[in-house]
Amino acid sequence: MRTHALKKGPKSSMDNSCRIPYRFCMHLIKLFNKFCNYPFGRKLFSMYAAKKAPYFSTVSPLIKTLEPNHCQIFIKKTKKVQNHIGTVHVIAIANGLEMAMGFMAETSIPKHLRWIPKSMKLEYPNKGATDILCTAKIKASDWKTGDLVVPVIAEDTNGLPVVTGQINLWITKKPKKN
Repeated sequence: MRTHALKKGPKSSMDNSCRIPYRFCMHLIKLFNKFCNYPFGRKLFSMYAAKKAPYFSTVSPLIKTLEPNHCQIFIKKTKKVQNHIGTVHVIAIANGLEMAMGFMAETSIPKHLRWIPKSMKLEYPNKGATDILCTAKIKASDWKTGDLVVPVIAEDTNGLPVVTGQINLWITKKPKKN
């Protein structure tokens, strides 16, 4: 399978993990790959992406995985995302889960469809005592008009689920251009 590779720019040590199959390269994935050609590319892309939706920057996200139907966002446990008991605040985690879902949707939805979030349902089975990895993942065959339930999970560094849930999307066809 061909991968998208840019010829310009220095290579980073994370180079291979940034590669996405070429046939899936939509705008965001192409941009992600371009940033990943440089040292600290993930960090720079994540900062750039968070500026596009400013509330995402409140958790200082790091996009770990960005590919069709799958996105992972890393949230480092820092003072600014902690609550009064010293764990990662669930609203910060929800923010990371929403970002993962949004980027997964933007890089995956077929060109003739559009999406908008309808609701979010979350459960908090454990405390977020460490860094957090937020994941949104679906199957490519799930993209159909109507309701789409996107399962989301946030895990600590030990793989323990801290927040589980779903984000419900409304999928419609794009209106035809005149």
